[in-house]
Amino acid sequence: MKKQFEEVRLVYRNKTRAIDRPKIDCAESAYKILRANWDNEEISLFEEAKVLFLDNQLRLMSISTVSKGGMSGTVIDPRIVFAIALKRRSSTIILSHNHPSGYLKPSHADISLTRKFHEAGRLLEITLADHLIISEEGYYSMANEGHIP
Repeated sequence: MKKQFEEVRLVYRNKTRAIDRPKIDCAESAYKILRANWDNEEISLFEEAKVLFLDNQLRLMSISTVSKGGMSGTVIDPRIVFAIALKRRSSTIILSHNHPSGYLKPSHADISLTRKFHEAGRLLEITLADHLIISEEGYYSMANEGHIP
C-alpha cells in the first residue's frame, strides 16, 4: 500500500557559529542591528515589522521581515512569528516595527500587541525580550518602559 501521508522531520544546521553571532543584551544593541537592516528610503514611508530571533545566549540567529503595511499601520500575525521562532529554534525574540511619522510613543494597539506576544511566548517558552518602535531619529523600548513583565 502506498504512503498517503508524508512524515514530518525536523532537521537544522547552523550556517554561522554561535561565537560569530552578535550578542543582543539591551535595546540599544537591538536598535543598531535593526537600523542597519532597515531600508533608509522606506523607514519614513510605510510601517514594517521585523523580528530578531535569538538563541538562549541572546546571540542573533536571524532577522525576518514579518509584515509590511501602509503609512499608519501593519498587521503582525503571531502565528507567523512563532512558526519562524520554532523552526529557527529561537528561545528569545525581539519584536520591532517602525513609525513613519517619527513619533515614537506606542499606541494602545502597540501595547496590546506586546501583551499578546508576551502571553503567546510564555505558552511556547519563547521569551519576548522587547518590542522596539523605531524611526530615523531613535527608538522606544517597551521593555525599558515597563510594558513587558
